[in-house]
Order: sequence, then structure tokens, then C-alpha cells
Amino acid sequence: MVVLTTTAVPDHLRGALSRWMIEVTPGTFVGTLSAKVRDELWNAASAVVGDGAAVLIHPDNTEQGFTLRTAGQRRRRPIDFDGLTLVAMSPLEPQQPDTTTPDRIWPEGW
Repeated sequence: MVVLTTTAVPDHLRGALSRWMIEVTPGTFVGTLSAKVRDELWNAASAVVGDGAAVLIHPDNTEQGFTLRTAGQRRRRPIDFDGLTLVAMSPLEPQQPDTTTPDRIWPEGW
């Protein structure tokens, strides 16, 4: 079984994926595919993902029994840890100090 999830991708990609897989919820595609079809769909998805994101999970001969592939930029990113795929969270963007409000909450003389 192959699971491919998408976020903010072009509609034509969702249409192409739905020809081969079932869209069980918006952006989540599930199906049983040959390795060749799976790889061709992934190549198409990762090529047009743009500002969106895509994640592909498929069975493989690993300790975990699956392989995880990603395309696009998101906070969660897979990392290899001694042969195991773990998901690391990138830190949030550092917030700039708000210069529109004064340093003091109370007016002078209170």
C-alpha cells in the first residue's frame, strides 16, 4: 500500500494522482501501485509541488518496513538516525521585537 499526502499543490496534480489512487480525504491518496508507477507519480508530484508539500510513504525492506519521501518545505523534516527515519521539527522563525508599542505599559507618572 502506498500513501501520498499533499498540501497546497496544483489541482492538476491532484487530478493525476486520483487516476491511480483513491483520495480518501482532501490531499490524502491511497493505493496499491507497482514500483514503477509509484516512482513516476512521485517524480511528477515532486516536480510541481511549488510552495506546497508532498509526503510519500511506501513499503520497503528497512527496519521500519517503509520508506518516507518528502518534497517542499515544511517544519517537519525526515532525518536518518542509524537507519531509522525520524521526524525533526524545525524551529519557528524568530520573532522580531514589536517596535510599534512603547517599552512601558503604564503612562509616565502612574
